[in-house]
Amino acid sequence: METVIIQDTDQSILDILTIALQMENYQVYSVQDCDSNFMDMIEELKPHVIMLDYRLDGKICIQICHQVKAVYPHLPVIAMSCNSNINDEYDRHGFDDYIPKPFDLDNLYAVLRKHIPKQEAKAITEKVSDKL
Repeated sequence: METVIIQDTDQSILDILTIALQMENYQVYSVQDCDSNFMDMIEELKPHVIMLDYRLDGKICIQICHQVKAVYPHLPVIAMSCNSNINDEYDRHGFDDYIPKPFDLDNLYAVLRKHIPKQEAKAITEKVSDKL
């Protein structure tokens, strides 16, 4: 089962995303903020994808993305935002993709599927390389 960590400051959004992703058989862990335990959470849960709330100017979200990528460079980090320019902003700040708010569930699922196979293929390749 694929694991997704979702961070959003709005509990109702977390609730809706959790239900929507559980309906697609994802294991979901949701948090409202990325406190000092966030990196420990990633280490413990080993998620396939992280989704972060790109709120307002995105500064906190960008910092978190950089922290995650410094330790886990191949872990997909997706920005979620209602900012109209998120499609122009996400990649230059290190995010792998973005999901605009309000959410289109088909797009949400498509973005996740786009990144999870890449992660699984890398893990399989690493296991094979370790055995050689």
